Amino acid sequence: MAIRSNLLAEGVGDIIESVLSSSEDEVLVANPTAEVIEGLVAVATDIDGDLPEIRLVADESVLKDVLDDFIVAANAANLVADGALSMRTANDEVENTLFVTPNSVVALVAAGDKVAGLVTDDEAFVETAFEAHQAHWADAPEFKLRTPPLSRVRETLGEDIGEETLADFDAVLASLSSARGDGDGLDEVTISLLVAARNEVLLYDISKWGEDVGIASKATFSRTKTKLEELGLIDTEKVPIDVGRPRLRLKLGADELVAATADELADEAQKLLDA
Repeated sequence: MAIRSNLLAEGVGDIIESVLSSSEDEVLVANPTAEVIEGLVAVATDIDGDLPEIRLVADESVLKDVLDDFIVAANAANLVADGALSMRTANDEVENTLFVTPNSVVALVAAGDKVAGLVTDDEAFVETAFEAHQAHWADAPEFKLRTPPLSRVRETLGEDIGEETLADFDAVLASLSSARGDGDGLDEVTISLLVAARNEVLLYDISKWGEDVGIASKATFSRTKTKLEELGLIDTEKVPIDVGRPRLRLKLGADELVAATADELADEAQKLLDA
């Protein structure tokens, strides 16, 4: 099945959805912008049916910057784990983002406040383009995504820490458009510690879970805990154990956080961090 007419949309997501829905086998994505990569992950995550095999070749610096956002990276990792997405890095010579399938080529072009997908289904051109970009893909080095799949994060959080903490984690993520930790959303370690504190989980337990699942090391969890404690966002209390040093139970420190619902937690925490 091929796209046979040009596309015009308010944003890249509509065009990406049209491309993925019309391609049964595979889609080669060349020279994607950050917006295209984010849109591709979001659209592919939301599609309930079967996806074509998505092969993405992007500039490494663009890919790293986009996947610094935990929400995008964890959803991308889901797609990788499911075999729907693979990513490689290269400096493309094409100027526009291209979606290349066995049946059509779509060039993405910004046009004011709209986005156009300029389409050709000329058999000879499409065959040549597809073969060229397959060869380009074969020569490109693999991009290794270090973020764990969101499905695994959620499953292990519910099993190892508790369903209430998982529910709060989901609510916090749903309230965020980004999770970078640079002022544009909280990072994944901060989110984990805040929901753990809301449920009075031991620091040892949440940091061990985070290291085991691949979010961050225990040392990173400990450093972030110290920072949040110094800023007054969380408190700790010592819990004696039979052998060894007492462990620390996490609690929310600021009154604003204690009073906040789970879906308000990130916004209130960001306000305190920005103060």
